[in-house]
Amino acid sequence: MPTDKSEFPELFPCDFYTPEELFEPDRMYTVYEIARLLQGLEPDADVDAETEAVLLDWAIPWVVTNADDLVVAEPRHDDEPGYYGLKDGGAAGADGGDEGGDDGPAADGDADS
Repeated sequence: MPTDKSEFPELFPCDFYTPEELFEPDRMYTVYEIARLLQGLEPDADVDAETEAVLLDWAIPWVVTNADDLVVAEPRHDDEPGYYGLKDGGAAGADGGDEGGDDGPAADGDADS
């Protein structure tokens, strides 16, 4: 049931990290690591299963909301999750490609070549 705001001693702004604030530009993170980072924890912090479920409730919508600024990599192995990282500012993919990029020659300063 909704509760009157006056019932709470203090209210805070609902601010979330941007991907640039949360991620290192050359690193990829699992949704579990993102969940920890959003709470100010280290990506490898030990949390119990119940806490992790609550953290994921915050992390999954954050990933969806910030999808335009992220890249995703499929799991390297069948027993691991996918990885997310910054779309811009990170290292190129392992094959050196720029999948999905829309940067043409003019974007890299070689418009005259």
